[in-house]
Amino acid sequence: MATLQDYRNERLRKLDELRELGIQPYPASSERTHHCQAIIDEFATLEGQTVTVVGRVMNLRKFGKLAFIVLRDMSGQVQLFMHGPDVAELDASKNIVGMKQLPLLDSGDFVQATGEVIKTKTGEISVGVKELRLLSKALRPMPTELTSKEERFRRRYIDMNVNLEVRERFVRRSIFWQATRDYLNSNGFIEVNIPVLEHTTGGADANPFVTSMDSLDDQPFYLRISHELPLKRLIGAGFEKVYDLGPRFRNEGMTEEHLPEHIAMEWYAAYWDWQKGMRFMEGMYKDVLQKTFGTLQFNVRGFDVDMSKEWEVWDYATVINDRYGIDVYESSLDDVKQALKDNKLEVEKTENRARGIDKLWKNIRKDVAGPVWLVNTPKFISPLAKTNPEDERVVERFQPVIAGSELGNGFSELNDPIDQLGRFVEQQQMRDAGDDEAMMLDIDYVEMLEYGMPPACGWGWSERVFWIFEGVSAREGVPFPQMRHEVDETTKSLYPEAGL
Repeated sequence: MATLQDYRNERLRKLDELRELGIQPYPASSERTHHCQAIIDEFATLEGQTVTVVGRVMNLRKFGKLAFIVLRDMSGQVQLFMHGPDVAELDASKNIVGMKQLPLLDSGDFVQATGEVIKTKTGEISVGVKELRLLSKALRPMPTELTSKEERFRRRYIDMNVNLEVRERFVRRSIFWQATRDYLNSNGFIEVNIPVLEHTTGGADANPFVTSMDSLDDQPFYLRISHELPLKRLIGAGFEKVYDLGPRFRNEGMTEEHLPEHIAMEWYAAYWDWQKGMRFMEGMYKDVLQKTFGTLQFNVRGFDVDMSKEWEVWDYATVINDRYGIDVYESSLDDVKQALKDNKLEVEKTENRARGIDKLWKNIRKDVAGPVWLVNTPKFISPLAKTNPEDERVVERFQPVIAGSELGNGFSELNDPIDQLGRFVEQQQMRDAGDDEAMMLDIDYVEMLEYGMPPACGWGWSERVFWIFEGVSAREGVPFPQMRHEVDETTKSLYPEAGL
């Protein structure tokens, strides 16, 4: 049975032979007049016309004076029909290969074909090739199937060639983020790219990645865990609607819904509060999802979700009381522990009321199809949010609950510098005591607030929104998931000169 090394050696031999013929196996230039799928879709108007198509050879069959090549580009695929007497012979100066050189080509090679749009005797829409140019010689055969998840993640470029639906997923992912930008831009928001490297990192409870900068005397820097504080500095600088979209980094575990590196977006709007933010985001969800998926009706994780309907609004304390008979403000820790036990939820030795009640809420959340807005979160659950002036016990926070998950987070932003400083000091003390996820004290941000920041609303969502509606795990939802670096024995044997 032939091994990868056997196939590669045979292709290396063909590569040498092509070079001996004067063919450049990797030319820089290529031409194209039409995409492959256009030949099929527009056959009625293109029939009889001369076109030039490019792409990867998926299949090559030769029968005497006839040859058939299946050519694929990103749009789709088309058949190349080659009739010996009609095909130009070898012309190395133009990188043209003739019928005699077809045995030197393989599946996986990239070629350029020029010819007339025709239908063969069997009715197959084809390009009747007059000239065939080699654009790139492949040294490894592309597998016909790839099912190992480990191998798929390590060699996504193969995965996307073999499993075309994977490549289409990342087209939709691109549309998701472009639609996000378009919606914000059309509503007067300005995109401002903010630093990824920060002296102090804040805006979330997360463990940061740490690095240093040589040009600043090895001063420590952190990869951002959130976009929040720099964007709110821009609100203080006079911007009224601003956002950034890009990667953020949280040095934590990988799960079905979380990755240490992922794409996220946050917007901030001056003179808005959480109520305006909720209304805005209902429209944004509809617009972005419709453009991405072409529908607002989804079956997600077993939930039937209709994103076109009116959103329900759930009050945190009411939901907890209706389900468990617990008053979130007056209940004791023992009451909460008993509710956890009754619902077969974990009770930790270090359990506290806030964590326990949050577990009770999450036990409800997992069964919610949505879309639902969760509002009036108790202050002890969300201590860094702005207090609701109508009820000092709750904060002005709004969270969307869809398909059992919270898919975003919004607030009326805290702009009281004295209050913010006090919260920062408390968080820094927690950090100094060993809590790596507590926020760092950012005194420059406090100073900005002292110069004045108007009332504002802020919102953030990550690509987890896309993963959920796409129906995939986090690692399936990114092109190149992080993995432990390994070099397999086959690779080591194929490249002895690399010293692997």
